[in-house]
Amino acid sequence: MLEIAAVNDDQVEILLSDLLEQYGYDFTGYSKASLKRRINRLYSLDKSLSFAEFRYKVNNDPIYFKRFVEQITVNVTEMFRDPEFFKTLREEVLPQLGTYPFIRIWLAGCSTGEEAYSISIVLKELNLLHKSLIYATDLNPTVLEKAAQGMFALGQMKQYSENYITAGGKRDFSSYYTANYSLAKFDEELKSKIIFSTHNLVSDHSFNEFQLILCRNVLIYFDRDLQNKVLELFNDSLEDLGYLALGTKETIEFSDIHKHYKRLPGNKIWRKQR
Repeated sequence: MLEIAAVNDDQVEILLSDLLEQYGYDFTGYSKASLKRRINRLYSLDKSLSFAEFRYKVNNDPIYFKRFVEQITVNVTEMFRDPEFFKTLREEVLPQLGTYPFIRIWLAGCSTGEEAYSISIVLKELNLLHKSLIYATDLNPTVLEKAAQGMFALGQMKQYSENYITAGGKRDFSSYYTANYSLAKFDEELKSKIIFSTHNLVSDHSFNEFQLILCRNVLIYFDRDLQNKVLELFNDSLEDLGYLALGTKETIEFSDIHKHYKRLPGNKIWRKQR
């Protein structure tokens, strides 16, 4: 049986250069080890005969390119992931923002949308949804299409319900969706306040001023320079006294922006000082 050779470091660099020149996707600041692992997984899965053939398909076949981006961007998420984080949002952050006439939230790296719908549910229960707008962005247009459908596997609802209750949920979680064969379709009202849109954290600019920015478990895939660049983008996009929320393994402490922020106890949430 013919064994498929792995893609080496130089070939990874060639692919990243192609993506930048051909499609404007800049992955050069992403963690190389993580990218190489995912590229090799796809290379092996699709049983490419040679690196040249693999590279040709990525550069010339739009459908394959779409698959390539899907496979190398990380899309692991669930509703009310890290329930304690959502409890802090519910009890401390959103009530503070509730005093504003309008709340603009940016969820960067929203993947397939589970987190966006989770935030929408909390806003509804706090009677803030009517005066809120969630901008849910991702680099990958394919996951955004799925997110906009508002449908998730019915089999995941037990776990999501448990997360919701631990996060301080006040209702029967099943009241937010209708079962449709093997899928749970979430209420249109929840989706009505979410705008799903492509945004590249590496190359795109700020597009609004926000009171809350969430970007959880995205920066861990970036090198330190790129993390710093993205944090500067968030700082430019956040109003004074706004909140910035990151993932459990992420921090702003190494960045120059940290001196403008005060961390909330317990979670990776910082408040921008005047």
